[in-house]
Amino acid sequence: QLQASGGGLVQAGGSLRLSCAASGLTFSTYAMGWFRQLPGKEREFVAAIKRSGGDTRYTDSVKGRFTISRDNAKNTVYLQMNSLKPEDTAVYYCAATSYAYQLDTRRMYPYWGQGTQVTVSS
Repeated sequence: QLQASGGGLVQAGGSLRLSCAASGLTFSTYAMGWFRQLPGKEREFVAAIKRSGGDTRYTDSVKGRFTISRDNAKNTVYLQMNSLKPEDTAVYYCAATSYAYQLDTRRMYPYWGQGTQVTVSS
């Protein structure tokens, strides 16, 4: 089970930190990803981190603003979002996969959290 939290309403230029707590799986053996979705649109990749935390990936639009990290002792993955823009508004989902490749691909993730709403006002 994945439980995402930390979403909310923030002004443009502000920051939020999303958390995703995992239970029922051996967290350190899973790569983790964050995706986001707008109503009526496809869920899109945001960021991913491999098992050890030493390798991260980002979609171009968030590079330099978002940072994904994980604490394997706490079974939690984080997404620190800085310099937020109105176009970052979406429901954010965390996901887990035992694969170590194609981490930007939604179909590689069999486990999903429930989503947390992020709204950035202009």
